[in-house]
Amino acid sequence: IVLALLDMSRFEPPPKDCPGFETEQAGKASACAGCPNQTICSTAPKGPDPDLVDIAARMELVKNKILVLSGKGGVGKSTFSAQLSHAFAHSGAYVGLMDVDICGPSIPRMLGLEGEELFQSGSGWQPVSVLDNLSVMSIGFLLNSTDDAVIWRGPKKNQLIKTFLKDVDWGELDYLVIDTPPGTSDEHLSLASYLKDAGGIDGAVIITSPQEISLMDVRKEINFCKKMNIPVIGVVENMAGFVCPKCKKESQIFTPSTGGAEKMSQDMQVPFLGRIPLDPLIARACDEGKSYVADYPDSEATKQFKLVFEKITTSVRENKRVV
Repeated sequence: IVLALLDMSRFEPPPKDCPGFETEQAGKASACAGCPNQTICSTAPKGPDPDLVDIAARMELVKNKILVLSGKGGVGKSTFSAQLSHAFAHSGAYVGLMDVDICGPSIPRMLGLEGEELFQSGSGWQPVSVLDNLSVMSIGFLLNSTDDAVIWRGPKKNQLIKTFLKDVDWGELDYLVIDTPPGTSDEHLSLASYLKDAGGIDGAVIITSPQEISLMDVRKEINFCKKMNIPVIGVVENMAGFVCPKCKKESQIFTPSTGGAEKMSQDMQVPFLGRIPLDPLIARACDEGKSYVADYPDSEATKQFKLVFEKITTSVRENKRVV
């Protein structure tokens, strides 16, 4: 199925001064001499990418497109994406969750969809349904085993993202939540580029943990959003303390040595959305593919999740009014 979707195996990494495969100089510039892609680039069609028209047409049916970002891996970005999607769906909204963490697709497990298969109809690839109003697309559905490694270079990743945006029959959605890999690399640039003429990205939620080693990379993520003109909905501090379920005393597992995400948000002039405490039941809910917020409505983490979700909904709605 993967090979049917993509045929990018011919491409090699471009040279340092590559003029770009879509330009008139592609395959002809001095930097192209000796490049293994020279023949491909020189004969490829030039000008605007016709796929962008198809992406724009597909995205016309999506009211709000939200990126979930993190500078550092392992801070709970996919966990947050899964719970945010559940929360939107339980509010009655129609939600799509697109997993573009291509090398580490954990969304199928977190949504209880491992082992599901994709099907194609006349209107495109059908995302896998969790609820009547919540559907998911991930490369995890294309792998023979959850242990399979995805060893792809940038062009192949970019083509898959384009496929998810152009060829998946998302239908009419209130929210498309896009779970991204850590960092500011090919996947992020591709999303910003492909969605630019499709109504743009309505905002980004950035996930971090309290310690400075994570905040260092989050600052880069915020600067990326500013350079790409992606509105920052706000920053969420995940794993912010542990509340004992018996004595209710809070302990700091990851000490915010430089003031944590709230101070960083103030310094970077972006909204701070809130803190989500550690709770072992969150990990269990993700392992079992369940909605933590729905299953543990009285927990402290659920209370904080709901406050953050309300701020996100309000921010997206108010930004639409401004536009």
